[in-house]
Amino acid sequence: MAKKLFYLLVAIQVLAAFGGRLRGVSAQEPFFKGKTVRIIVGAAPGGGFDTYSRTIGRHMGKYLPGNPTVIVDNMPGAGFVIAANHVYNVARPDGLTIGNWIGTLVLAQMVGRKGLEFDVRRFEYVGSPVTNHDLCVFNKASGITSVEKWMASKTPVKMGSIPPGGLTYETTVILKETLGLPIQIVAGYKGTSEIRVAAESGEVAGLCGLAWASAKSTWRKGLESGDAIVVLQNAPKPHAELPNVPLAVNLAKTDMGRKLIQAGIHDMSAITYLYSLPPGTPKERVQTLRRAFQETMKDAEFLAEAKKANLELDPVAGDDVERIVSGLFKLDPAVANRLKEILK
Repeated sequence: MAKKLFYLLVAIQVLAAFGGRLRGVSAQEPFFKGKTVRIIVGAAPGGGFDTYSRTIGRHMGKYLPGNPTVIVDNMPGAGFVIAANHVYNVARPDGLTIGNWIGTLVLAQMVGRKGLEFDVRRFEYVGSPVTNHDLCVFNKASGITSVEKWMASKTPVKMGSIPPGGLTYETTVILKETLGLPIQIVAGYKGTSEIRVAAESGEVAGLCGLAWASAKSTWRKGLESGDAIVVLQNAPKPHAELPNVPLAVNLAKTDMGRKLIQAGIHDMSAITYLYSLPPGTPKERVQTLRRAFQETMKDAEFLAEAKKANLELDPVAGDDVERIVSGLFKLDPAVANRLKEILK
């Protein structure tokens, strides 16, 4: 009798929890139904961020209660800062605005960069579609066809970059410091698509801070023809498709250099393409959007489109992004201080 009563109580608790979850999802439907969810991309059209967001936007609505329309708006400028500032300060915290900005803004806040009107620890994080596999890619006509030729260059090599605070800038500065590479940073481009055009025209030699997933999507023709060459991988281990391209961390000259690459590049990889909501977004809507994002990552039509666009997928859940961001503010003080010196 006692055993039957125990199982009955367990069953009641399970049903109550399940029913509560259903009520929570159902309660969201009147809000999302007939609405438009806006993804604000902090980069120009045509680059990796834009491609990921538009692909996600075409499928995410079906996993939100009420099946709202999902649109993408581009808000480039100041190395993703304009978009992040907007999402933090202007967008209503109602779950209808999702910001897609770059994870290196976490470092920017850590070093006290001006112009940041947000606290990265207060955003609500939806997730990230991929753990970035960072690269340095050059136009063959530049003459830099290997890291050895780059290191041997008698003059600084022009590297394209968006303004400070963006991945292409932060990565290039860290590599210049830790590997002693001859580099002249040409900053001011709005996104990687503009830098790619500049490299193809000979305005710059190449860029660092470009994900392999993004390179395969947006620089496909150059890679296939051999006009674009990957000379360095800024990741903990080689990509399966790039087994013979050297790793930056293995070329670091000191232990501090390796730690700087780990904190400033490797730790950024999981949050490069992050998606966030304004602070104060109701928790139930945060959870609803996180679930919709995760379901989108498994959607058959989304996966097929991502494959066709050469978009790599290695999703990071929203709560994991939150933990990574928080952890970066607990770095070893010596490493944190050196990063501040470099990135300022």
